[in-house]
Amino acid sequence: MKQQLVRRILAICAAAITLWVAFSTARSTSFSDALTDVKNSGQWVCRLVQWELGDFFGTDLLSAVNVVALGQSPYLLSQRSHVVSLMAQTLLEETPVEDEQAQPEGVVQTPPISSVASDDLTFADNGVPSQTVIPSSGAYTVVGNAYIKNTSSRTLDGAALAANIHQSKLTGDGPQILIIHSHGSEAYSMPAGQEYTASGTYRTADTNYNVVRIGDEIASVLSGYGISVLHDRTLHDVPSYNDAYNSSLASVEDYLAKYPSLVYVLDIHRDAIQAADGTQYKLISQEDTRAAQCCLVMGLASDRWAENMALAIAVQQTLVEQAPTLMRPIAARGYRYNQHLPIDSLLVEVGAAGNSLDEAIYSARIFAHGFAKTLLPS
Repeated sequence: MKQQLVRRILAICAAAITLWVAFSTARSTSFSDALTDVKNSGQWVCRLVQWELGDFFGTDLLSAVNVVALGQSPYLLSQRSHVVSLMAQTLLEETPVEDEQAQPEGVVQTPPISSVASDDLTFADNGVPSQTVIPSSGAYTVVGNAYIKNTSSRTLDGAALAANIHQSKLTGDGPQILIIHSHGSEAYSMPAGQEYTASGTYRTADTNYNVVRIGDEIASVLSGYGISVLHDRTLHDVPSYNDAYNSSLASVEDYLAKYPSLVYVLDIHRDAIQAADGTQYKLISQEDTRAAQCCLVMGLASDRWAENMALAIAVQQTLVEQAPTLMRPIAARGYRYNQHLPIDSLLVEVGAAGNSLDEAIYSARIFAHGFAKTLLPS
């Protein structure tokens, strides 16, 4: 009897350990990532709660605390897609630059901002207050003139990141870059007389006004450099916001199967910055207040995170060299964002919900010039 009891206890313990490992490594894409996830104590508990409330894989960008809070109110839970657009990012406060960083040698120059096409844009005032996010070295991982805000559980080594230099993979053989939109209906704050038909809070299915238009602008600039670009204009967050990343993942996989020449994918979004009282903010560059600030969002829950981060740092350094505050710090998070695929991937946030469409278009053109210059020989 005692032996049977011992065996049952051991079997229960083994089952519990198996469940713990399964929950802890559910998002892992490699053995090394799995070991890292297992080491993160308490992580599986958060995922259990998120799973119970409908977001086991963290694809809607809410933290476990946010998800638990939503779960306390059936109304909030029913309005989850709208809450996500307001809570997916914490409000970044403006901070002064503490000290200037030495500029790395050999960085490819982007065209002066003043030379980027803007004659077709009116930049009409939309009445939204503005702010500029300027990093200070204390709270960030610094690589040359690139700042990284790391909120993941992975430790980043600035020296190691600096040594991992991205080498362009452009071959000129077939389509090279895929532009896609996991949250294609994300839109901006329009000036009076330029309103769109809304499909949600700062969202529209009209691709003349949402981030699909921003993708059009980026594709146009890249094509002008002779780079072959594919632009998937599908609204992957329609009809289901929570299934957006699964939908865009399937599309990217289809493109990779059809066009093996693809070497880069850009997932174009916009951010949402809101104060505690509900005030929406636009993000603007100091060098040219007509340009919305951009942000590269990198998922570190993937065994390809280092390759993707090397690309992000290279692009950031190119653009910061020309326009120091066009780019917000790189946001490194403990999610995947479909950046586990065998292709160099960036998630690019162009402006925020408070920016006007013209500000986002102008910024997208500047970004695209910098991205092209990063990949092409000087």
